[in-house]
Amino acid sequence: MAEQRQRTAGGTVVAAGLVVCVCLGAGGCSDSGAADESHAADPVGTLHRAADSLVDAGSSKARTSMEMATGGTRVTIRGEGVYDFRKQLGRLKVLLPQDPAGTSEHQPITELLAPGALFMKNRGAGVPADKWVRVDTGTLTDGNLVTGGVTDPFAAAEVLRGTRTATYVGTTDVAGARVRHYRGTADLAAAAKSASKGGTKSLAAAAEGFATARVPFDVYLDDQGRIRKIRHRFSFVNGQRKGTVAVASTTLLYDFGAPVDVRLPKAADIYAGRIAE
Repeated sequence: MAEQRQRTAGGTVVAAGLVVCVCLGAGGCSDSGAADESHAADPVGTLHRAADSLVDAGSSKARTSMEMATGGTRVTIRGEGVYDFRKQLGRLKVLLPQDPAGTSEHQPITELLAPGALFMKNRGAGVPADKWVRVDTGTLTDGNLVTGGVTDPFAAAEVLRGTRTATYVGTTDVAGARVRHYRGTADLAAAAKSASKGGTKSLAAAAEGFATARVPFDVYLDDQGRIRKIRHRFSFVNGQRKGTVAVASTTLLYDFGAPVDVRLPKAADIYAGRIAE
């Protein structure tokens, strides 16, 4: 896994810098009694349809957070941008964590998300400032669920297509919206079989590459079935330390219908040289 990350995403050092998880917290939930019984009737089926509800919504703004604790150090990366769920295209500005002195040595990384591909600008590590780095997400052992420091918002939703068990917790508020809270576990291999054409290969790679294909999650849906917030807990094997690393990834979706204009780089603008560690 470590060698593959060196070739595709700039090495374990960058993976540790870009792979981070966020625990934004599940938030408190309240039991609203009999009025919630209809939502509790078929939580698994409801979550299987959550990704389709985002496609119906068209687009949204997104905030992401990813956190990883390893070797006594907790690293957090945050992102913000827009996503088109119908075209599966997104643009996020990703902020790398500060160094131990409290200062940031890195400019924000611009990431473009597309079916099967991740494009990064201001990637550093010897890449010219005007060039993009392209990564085939189907070759990543995590399917780009954690490597980019962000979980692709639609991939995050499609993980729910593999929901095996789920319970309805109750209602709460997320960013001013009244939502229904569900908690469960998804299977990445099952999600890959039910995913869209653009997500099948990446989710299948994650199912093979993670320490376990089972992904615990908390998700919050609004009255239209759209995901407002989702938190996954992934587990992968650290190639250098030969240990299992837990990563928490949180995605917040809001302002549905926001305009999205994502233009993928031309071939001449993509860096073809070796990426330093």
